[in-house]
Amino acid sequence: MAQDVPNLPPDYYTCQFRTNKLERFLGHENKDTFFKTTQRHQILYEILARTPYGSLKRGEVGIGRLVSENVLTAAFPLHEGPFEMPKTPVDPQSLNMRQILHHYWARWASWRKYQPLDHIREYFGEKIALYFAWLGFYTGWLLPAAVVGFIIFLFGIWLMVTDVAAEELCSSGDAFVMCPLCNICSYWNLSSICYTYKAGLLFDSGGTVFFSIFMSLWAVTFLEYWKRTSSILSHRWDCSEFEEIEERPRPEFTALAPMTVRNPVTGAEEPYFPETQRLSRTLTGNMVIILMISIVLIFLIAIILYRTILSIIIYRSQNAFFIFSAGRIASLTGSMLNLLVILLLSRLYTYLAQILTRWEMHRTQTKYEDAFILKVFIFQFVNFYSSPVYIAFFKGRFVGYPGNYNTLLGIRNEDCGSSGCLIELAQELLVIMVGKQVISNIQEFVLPKLKTWWHRRKLKPAPSQEVIDKPDSKPELSPWEANYQLLVCEGLFDEYLEMVLQFGFITIFVAACPLAPLFALINNWVEVRLDAQKFVCEYRRPVVERAQDIGIWLTILKFISYLAVISNAFLIAFTSDFLPRLYYRYTTGSMSGYINFTLSVAPANFTESYMTCRYRGLRDDKGQATQDYYHLLAIRLSFVIIFEHVVLLIGRIIDWMVPDIPEEVEIKIKREHYMAKEALAENQSLSKTVLEEMERLSDLRHRDRGQSPMNNISSPSSPSPEHEDKPTV
Repeated sequence: MAQDVPNLPPDYYTCQFRTNKLERFLGHENKDTFFKTTQRHQILYEILARTPYGSLKRGEVGIGRLVSENVLTAAFPLHEGPFEMPKTPVDPQSLNMRQILHHYWARWASWRKYQPLDHIREYFGEKIALYFAWLGFYTGWLLPAAVVGFIIFLFGIWLMVTDVAAEELCSSGDAFVMCPLCNICSYWNLSSICYTYKAGLLFDSGGTVFFSIFMSLWAVTFLEYWKRTSSILSHRWDCSEFEEIEERPRPEFTALAPMTVRNPVTGAEEPYFPETQRLSRTLTGNMVIILMISIVLIFLIAIILYRTILSIIIYRSQNAFFIFSAGRIASLTGSMLNLLVILLLSRLYTYLAQILTRWEMHRTQTKYEDAFILKVFIFQFVNFYSSPVYIAFFKGRFVGYPGNYNTLLGIRNEDCGSSGCLIELAQELLVIMVGKQVISNIQEFVLPKLKTWWHRRKLKPAPSQEVIDKPDSKPELSPWEANYQLLVCEGLFDEYLEMVLQFGFITIFVAACPLAPLFALINNWVEVRLDAQKFVCEYRRPVVERAQDIGIWLTILKFISYLAVISNAFLIAFTSDFLPRLYYRYTTGSMSGYINFTLSVAPANFTESYMTCRYRGLRDDKGQATQDYYHLLAIRLSFVIIFEHVVLLIGRIIDWMVPDIPEEVEIKIKREHYMAKEALAENQSLSKTVLEEMERLSDLRHRDRGQSPMNNISSPSSPSPEHEDKPTV
């Protein structure tokens, strides 16, 4: 998968730039090429971002605010020429960096090649390069998960043919007459769900237990090895100490902060915002988050009621086909409606979170982005995962039993479908995860092209007389005009959020859908090239930003990996049929009669007729839980505790065995600190020699004049070593 990409950026030993040490840097003789283009962009943007244009008390500072207030239409650095390759063959070394990135990275023909991360960093900066490094690393690690998941799926297909319980159900005929699933529903035969029951074996088998353990350990190992990769890249790209030492306060924070304090690390006076005021603002923002989460839960309850009411309407329609599929129709349309609500609420809340985070006055851009990301993720976590969590852990748990059903707002509580909740959970995951991915990819592929076409059409000037006289000639646009017709880069937040939510789906609920990693792998392979095309071809060039790592996203991924262990333990124990099957096989020695074991007889007072019906549950003819119910409950709880402790213990062992920073990187860091000290010692030695030589000459002059040298010695013109700026590696 490797490829030879031309014009590889050189890798030097680097230090922070000091004007008084200019002669110690390579290439200092040529001031036009000393700073790279991206460094010039950073310097210029830093100046423009800190220039006031109005009242500082109102925060009227920086070019970014001027653009947002429509004083200026845009402010952006230019791309380095066109991205199209020359029509005539040329030496690859003569291509500009944008052409190299397009030809070796952003084309669909490069789908099987590694990404040229050093070139991406050279052109777009460390922040964007780290995103693509993480995306490529995550996509590569999805490959073993997808292969194992597909094997588990094939195992489920084999079970469909050979499972004893499935054959028993399909051949039962009229033996099991089931109680109505709603108040106006009719009785039905269990054998009518033969195909859906067999389909459920694709997602609910003994293999899913192994796959849940595998994915939990996979998530921990993936994050540990990403931390190693991140430390290697941040060291190679000189960002290891960016957040602690080099990052400067945000321009808006500098303008609005009411006081200054001395930075304990650098010793410089910096603007400061009192922590008590920030705490009160943060608490206010949290209240808004809780309010928005409550709105999400209200919509969830509304969708639950929608499914129940739609089922009732379908049953009253007297249409035999729709009546048979009422539960599936209600569940599927409810999932689609839930996806629509999710996408609409996400837009509203993201805009609100931006306002709240700006109001909280965070000192640096990294802290500002971390606070914004955390707010939006908490909301999106509830927004996207509330419906799957309800189906996995709550749906069908509080239904009651015939003659004693529980109700919500006067409507009987929603029960799992005739084939169980796990297949409904798999359907919900496929609709939300795959549906969102398809919608996002269509948006990322189609919308930028439509927006670019519309933007260029609006900016198209009126035809001049020369164009009218020569219709074949096209007016030449200046580089800034051509770049202005491109789209504004809106940052990496949406890209990260999409991938992190996907990571949650394939880890938290993987026991219900072993094919989820395969769908994620296919999506991400497309996502890498789609994002690359957007940045190279369709976006204006963003201002280069430095970053030490992927920020708070790593903490969120760790939280999801721990939550996945607990979720899968409860999913297997309480939603899957794995433990009831295991218990029945252990107590009877075979699976014959398992279907009858899982069904209870409705109490005699349930209906006025003498007809008896069955329902799912381990209860006696009076509705009381049987001894098998309590035995199975103890087994379920024991499984949760054992599963969670064993998997987390193995995860901690993996964490301990895989160091966050590779040994060779630690050696390089120590070596560079040593070289910096040697360089400083060499400077001090040189200054000391010059000082001693000046003192000796002064002493000789004073002796020649017959005066004491101690009374009239002059200070050296060069600064003393102890006041010299120390270069930082």
